[in-house]
Amino acid sequence: MRFRSAMVKGKRARLETVKTTTPTRKRLKAAVKEEDSTNPPLSSSYHTFSGPADVLQLRSQLLSWYDKEKRELPWRTLAMTELDLNIRTYGVWVSEIMLQQTQVATVIDYYNKWMKRWPTVQQLAAATLEDVNQMWAGLGYYSRGRRLHEGAQKVVSELKGQMPRTVDNLLKHLPGVGRYTAAAVGSIALGQVTGAVDGNVIRVLCRLRAIGADSTSTAVTEALWNLANMLVDPVRPGDFNQAMMELGARVCTPKGPLCSQCPVQSHCRSYQKVHVKQEQNSKKLLGKLDTKTSDPPDIEECLNSGTCLLCPSEPWDNELGVQNFPRKPAKKAPRVERTLTCVLTRAGEEGDDEYLLTQRPNKGLLAGLWEFPSVLLQEEKSEVKQKKALCEEISRVLGTCFNESLLQYVGEVVHIFSHIHQTYVVYSVCLKESDMKTQTENTQWLTRSALQEAAVSTGLKKIVKLFNSVTSQKEKNSQDGKKQNHPGVKSEKKLLTSRKTRMSAANGGSRQLSLSSFFKTVKEECG
Repeated sequence: MRFRSAMVKGKRARLETVKTTTPTRKRLKAAVKEEDSTNPPLSSSYHTFSGPADVLQLRSQLLSWYDKEKRELPWRTLAMTELDLNIRTYGVWVSEIMLQQTQVATVIDYYNKWMKRWPTVQQLAAATLEDVNQMWAGLGYYSRGRRLHEGAQKVVSELKGQMPRTVDNLLKHLPGVGRYTAAAVGSIALGQVTGAVDGNVIRVLCRLRAIGADSTSTAVTEALWNLANMLVDPVRPGDFNQAMMELGARVCTPKGPLCSQCPVQSHCRSYQKVHVKQEQNSKKLLGKLDTKTSDPPDIEECLNSGTCLLCPSEPWDNELGVQNFPRKPAKKAPRVERTLTCVLTRAGEEGDDEYLLTQRPNKGLLAGLWEFPSVLLQEEKSEVKQKKALCEEISRVLGTCFNESLLQYVGEVVHIFSHIHQTYVVYSVCLKESDMKTQTENTQWLTRSALQEAAVSTGLKKIVKLFNSVTSQKEKNSQDGKKQNHPGVKSEKKLLTSRKTRMSAANGGSRQLSLSSFFKTVKEECG
């Protein structure tokens, strides 16, 4: 009952917000109408809706489904129950940035921890970038966290702590906020009547209106935004936009869409097209296809399909069905990179092993995060030169000479970024000089437990997992070896070795070198 009461209060608060911002809404509606009048019309009525009745019916069907089937998510609860407009806008903004390129299930825990630590924009602005990176670690696309932090500081310093109140101002003042994010935050938190087009909505609209041209083209992009602005419910714009996203995420999925569960199936051109094609194919199989008759053009095809900017350029694929829509350009193959990296450990003051980390630059890939000393491999260099380059980097970090003979090969770790296929070639070195106090602004020694909490990437965590696995296996093998080599019991291998040694000595074999003459210290080799 308490939650329901809170929801009712939240709805009332949003309605009050809508009432107080009516002039803004009217201006926004006028702006949308003006934009629609300046944009070129859709290539054919086939790709839009025939009249207001269809639009009203689709809104009603979709929102009814959403009210029954929507997932309870923390940012949705906040948007429904938070009475403070500033906190509501801030909370929705955080969720939308986190949800960029990241699945809902992954975001939930991060969002809850973030909002618990920084429940207001003022508290986020007061945090350090190091704290933000640490909180964001593992979520990927790390520039998003940095932009949230920058945006919060900008809101506090330039906007007197007040979050922007319109879509235009969200776009203008918040770094990393684009057309979709501004529309989503504006509609969900502020009640602004505007459509919102993300990946899920692109797929839903393309299938609803059989838009099969490249979904990244200008013509398709503008057509989809025009459709979204036409369809959005003026009373519940935030819920409508979330319903469209929910439909794309759970029913109208990229693969295996659940068409039988779709609440707006009756409006779907793709679904109709599939059934027309199935009927045609069944007639062909039965030899009863009447060439003089054809299906109605408003169901079968676009009248301007030869020249339409929204129709697919590729032929229909019966096996794909509704998945013929949308069509995307072929993805660019990710860049392949190999990086040498070294896990440097030493005995800590309290007995725990410590790891040496260096901080990445503040710009570029994984900006500001901590990593092991690393060197990007260059194809034209030999393996010996590459290892030497890694040792030079380690020497620079440690402030002392370091030789590649100390490097122990651990293995390889593959980590896929959105545009890079990265392979880490992992080495390790255990430093015996426990009094080594290397600690500069861009380096730090961390224990294993502290490392798990630090601002590090998922790739580094994979490296640590491999290192721990290999180290544990070596320790196990060592312990097993000691158990087998019990005092007074010689293994068959040792007996053979002993026999060979005696035979070699009898035949005047060469004298074995002493350990002191065989090994050279790092200091001697660098001298």
